Amino acid sequence: MSTWHTRPDLDALNALHRATAVERLGIVLVEVGDDFLRATMPVDARTLQPFGLLHGGAAALLAETVASAAANHCVDPARAMCVGLEINCNHLRGVREGSVTATARPLHLGNRTQVWEIRIEDATGRLVNVARLTSTVVDRR
Repeated sequence: MSTWHTRPDLDALNALHRATAVERLGIVLVEVGDDFLRATMPVDARTLQPFGLLHGGAAALLAETVASAAANHCVDPARAMCVGLEINCNHLRGVREGSVTATARPLHLGNRTQVWEIRIEDATGRLVNVARLTSTVVDRR
């Protein structure tokens, strides 16, 4: 059984993010599964902090991007939209170069709230960051 009300279209999602922080940081939505959405982000001058490691804020932006995009495909877009209430991130390992991949999966899809787990891994598959996004489902009026 699929998680989606409307299966995400990667081309449409990436177009939606043009001229935003998402595009500026090089985040690209790359894969949709039955119960996940995946995005990548480069680890380069745009996403590093002064000590040469992946910036925690960039990791949080990646996590919120992929989970928010996923959340909004779990509701009827004619009647509702999802907006973030709270995000938390645990930075587990430093990354200095290459890219990272974030995978968002739902933990709870309720009528008024959603909770998403986002796992960010480096290019070798090591867990770099684990995040949780809580979204509220808002009526479109």
